[in-house]
Amino acid sequence: MTRTILRLRAVLTRRGKGRSSHYADIKAGLFVTPVSIGPRARGTPDNEVDALVNASIAGKTEDEIRALVVKLEADRKALG
Repeated sequence: MTRTILRLRAVLTRRGKGRSSHYADIKAGLFVTPVSIGPRARGTPDNEVDALVNASIAGKTEDEIRALVVKLEADRKALG
């Protein structure tokens, strides 16, 4: 499976949210933090974006989404 790291503009498009709402979601634990892809560049793995968008579409509660964020970020650390 090929994974892609999405830059902010692509993440916002997939989520249908603006920049301020996106960063508020990260702060509230409702979205994963971006990963470093260079000295001044950050991005988010596409599979994580898709998982969170799908959870939202499925009507998951904020607590369920927070739990998913924790799991996704733990899985990320397990890869390294």
